[in-house]
Amino acid sequence: MQSNVLVSTQDMPKVQWLTYRNQGIGGSDAAVVCGLSRWKSPITLWMEKTGQVEPEQLGESAYWGSTLEPIIRSEFSDRTGYKVKELKAILQHKRFPFMLANLDGIITDPHIGEGIFEAKTANAYSAAEWEQGIPDEYALQIQHYMAVTGYKFAYVAVLIGGSKFLWRSIERDEAVIDLIIQMESRFWRLVEQRIPPEIDGSKASVELLNRLYPHSRKASIELPQEALELIDQYEAAQVEEKRIAEVKDLAANQLKALLGENESGQAGNRLVTWKEVRSERFDAKTLKVEHPDLYSQHLKESSYRRFMVK
Repeated sequence: MQSNVLVSTQDMPKVQWLTYRNQGIGGSDAAVVCGLSRWKSPITLWMEKTGQVEPEQLGESAYWGSTLEPIIRSEFSDRTGYKVKELKAILQHKRFPFMLANLDGIITDPHIGEGIFEAKTANAYSAAEWEQGIPDEYALQIQHYMAVTGYKFAYVAVLIGGSKFLWRSIERDEAVIDLIIQMESRFWRLVEQRIPPEIDGSKASVELLNRLYPHSRKASIELPQEALELIDQYEAAQVEEKRIAEVKDLAANQLKALLGENESGQAGNRLVTWKEVRSERFDAKTLKVEHPDLYSQHLKESSYRRFMVK
């Protein structure tokens, strides 16, 4: 293995582990940086790494993945005969110290030596992805780990839907690794210089712009020529958005009519529900009329910027 050990994770509290992880780019960040993640945008990751938002808390899927990792590792060894050694450390690339790796284990193949072991869990809906190979997000994660460690191969074992166990091998791809290093180097420079990545259409970009420019001043500027093209795109998207919303609402209303008073209905392997939800809401209008003094005492001023194109 060619990497440095940044820190041992033996008995390390989760909060401390997250702090170290935020000091660089980990394997699960690789697909985000490359713009290939289905779950997070580069803007969101940049805001996390620059400390502007708290990193997302691990969800149920991540929790069970971590909990079942020893079982998956043991099962893989039993089925293949390969030895897998647990590694409790955060590794660091020798040349690019912002590149970090937290391996699930190191596998020993008696014919070709040591490689990377990664344990995953997946729901039944993603079974087809694993039948075809390794999903892109995880393939990039493994190539990132190979870049950090210098290893030439890896095995990824996955438990699907709690009942199907399989594993896949993946070899080092120098071309992919070169691209990962280039993109992660560029991204980390943006983190260090606190320059946001290119604005995209994600909610994270909306949040970033609101943070960067929370207030407006009474001034008008001449926008560049490219603004006209963006305005055309915006207005065309508005028309398409309205059309799609109408199609969606029509389908929903027709499904509701089919359900009638019934709470749910089955169509093939799909479940349609229309449930009654009860909730209690604070009646601010009544309070304002009946107790105006009390209402005014608890008013809190807030502001936001409304975007319009005329």
